[in-house]
Amino acid sequence: MTKFQLLREQAGMSVAEAAKYLGLSEKTIRRYDSGESSPRPGDILALETEGVVTQPVKKAAQTADFSFIDLFAGIGGLRRGFESIGGRCVFTSEWDKYARETYSANYRDNREPAGDVREFSETPGLIPEHDVLLAGFPCQPFSIAGVSKKNSLGRPHGFLCDTQGTLFYDTAEIIRHHQPKAFLLENVKNLERHDGGKTFATILNVLQNELGYQVQHRVINAASWVPQKRERIFIAGFRQDTDFDFSSMFVPPIASGPKMRDILEPEVDEKYTLSDHLWQYLRTYKEKHEAKGNGFGFGLVGPDDVARTLSARYHKDGSEILVEQKGKNPRRLTPRECARLMGFEKPGEYNFRIPVSDTQAYRQFGNSVVVPVVEAVARHMAPHIAETLAAPLGKVA
Repeated sequence: MTKFQLLREQAGMSVAEAAKYLGLSEKTIRRYDSGESSPRPGDILALETEGVVTQPVKKAAQTADFSFIDLFAGIGGLRRGFESIGGRCVFTSEWDKYARETYSANYRDNREPAGDVREFSETPGLIPEHDVLLAGFPCQPFSIAGVSKKNSLGRPHGFLCDTQGTLFYDTAEIIRHHQPKAFLLENVKNLERHDGGKTFATILNVLQNELGYQVQHRVINAASWVPQKRERIFIAGFRQDTDFDFSSMFVPPIASGPKMRDILEPEVDEKYTLSDHLWQYLRTYKEKHEAKGNGFGFGLVGPDDVARTLSARYHKDGSEILVEQKGKNPRRLTPRECARLMGFEKPGEYNFRIPVSDTQAYRQFGNSVVVPVVEAVARHMAPHIAETLAAPLGKVA
């Protein structure tokens, strides 16, 4: 058996999975397996890293202290945070087929991720029993950009939005039926201010008064963990009284946070460099808005900078985060760099599988959560989850 085949099997990857993960043909993978061809050094490194990372995750899942479900799962950012404290995922729901492809490539459950969560909110008994519910319900109805766009088109937003705004209520129905010990919900910072605060007040009323949970929330900036200014609101709830306190959660000072140099690749394909036409368009656009006193325009970063928020529209022109290049036009981040910017892997690692196109990958990372932030929240919740699991129904002593 060749070293390549041994590493591939240790990583739990089939020939087809290895081909997709490494961007090669299955024929090439078979040639590597047989020793007929020598693999690239980067391919060996990728499989070595994958094997080291995959095995501990599988072991943790087998000895899980609690079970959880992953709703509006995207590519599994919330899941990764709660697996890190010993949780075991028993159900996943994600409507986007490309996100499900990436999710399935990275989390090898014995089941396929389910689709539209609304089907399960109508019959929540189809969802397995669980201790913790995780949900990053769609944020477009509450985001500043989403509200502005809907207002300009004369469309409703928030809870009046037929397609996405009501998905919070689908989440609430599942909580009502299963009554998990705890939950964590995630959304954009603007959720607090949407419709003059009425939307958020309604959410808290449902969670606290209708469903009977002890609820706390906090807006957290990811810049303490990754080189990106990304603020998101986290809403934690416990079915029984605990000493959980979001305000006591330790957050490192931003000054000590990482910089872009920590996530950038040393060599990048020329296809990520902006064309002369696009670069001129972005400069003209920025100059036009600066003349009007607006702040719209591209964001240029160097190795010692912290980036703006990565968005799902990044695939269009990459304007919010452009990387400086000496002697030539700036470039977009690569999907691999986006994975690191969102904390799905550490600098120098290649263990998060990206089986989709660059366009889909940019959308997925832009819609996701920052994994180290979720890990920090999960660690803060962990002793209180354990406390509620050990206590009888009622108040925790």
